[in-house]
Amino acid sequence: MTFESVSQIPRRSLVLVVDDADSIRMLFQRLLTADGHDVVSVADGQAALEAVARHQPDVILLDVAMPTLDGLEVCRRLKSDPATRLTPIMLVTGHAELQDRLRALEAGADEILEKPVHPHELRARVRSLSRMKYLIDELDSAEAAFMALALTIEARDPSTAGHCERLAMHAVRVGRALGLPEEDLNALHRGGYLHDLGKIGIPDHVLLKPGPLTPEEFALIQRHTVIGDTLCAPLQSLRRVRSIVRGHHERLDGSGYPDRLAGDAIDPLAQIVGIVDVFDALTSWRPYRGPLAPDDAIRQLLAEVGEGRMARRYVDAFLDTLCVPGVASVH
Repeated sequence: MTFESVSQIPRRSLVLVVDDADSIRMLFQRLLTADGHDVVSVADGQAALEAVARHQPDVILLDVAMPTLDGLEVCRRLKSDPATRLTPIMLVTGHAELQDRLRALEAGADEILEKPVHPHELRARVRSLSRMKYLIDELDSAEAAFMALALTIEARDPSTAGHCERLAMHAVRVGRALGLPEEDLNALHRGGYLHDLGKIGIPDHVLLKPGPLTPEEFALIQRHTVIGDTLCAPLQSLRRVRSIVRGHHERLDGSGYPDRLAGDAIDPLAQIVGIVDVFDALTSWRPYRGPLAPDDAIRQLLAEVGEGRMARRYVDAFLDTLCVPGVASVH
């Protein structure tokens, strides 16, 4: 979908107007209702927080100068809450000085509108913020659909039940143990779920084959990393996840796939997911073999380290997060 097509979509947004002046609230409500928006209006900051929780507006118009709880504080609270931080907020102020604008931006405002408000500017900016919210919602919906698709793919193979959830959980634990930033932890969580997304393009007779794969079948299996990367590419919200989806089968010595990357060319997040993926696969039942005991799986990971295919730092961090009997005897 192009930006032009989105801009033409009829968009009936719910707009929350917050201002302690009755005349301003009535004016904004009249203008925005005439544009086809639904409007809820309240007179103070505390009522605004309650209205956001109750109505979940698409756009918020927020006066800065209000008694008790001003617009800047309301904006800060909403932008710090994961449930509302992506809701577009336009702060309306009677002060045009640079310092006032900086304070509004620091509070997290998406737009700043100066009083007295020109009706055409108000309507145009609300339309713009409404389109922004539409795009955000579309991205969230697409990402949620990808997550559901990943679980559907997992369900094709009974032997992989819970695999994605376990990978997401353990990868995040490793990331925390390594002190990675929140952005990377979020990518590890998503990457754990989406790493095998590309298996949607692998036919069942290959994916579920109970015996050894032919060279041609193995080459086809390897394609799942590229297919998954291609599926994730259009979504900006998954840009940090793509290297995990594509690179979790790469190995430090260049023996992995699909790009035969080596050493530092492999994203650390892909390395972490790759390590967790190998351990989970080894300790799970597969059509062609039974599960290995955790001790034996750990020995295999350490062998990979010894042969230069996996990083000692990441394997050690993963093993430190494991809570299975016998780990201490091997690690």
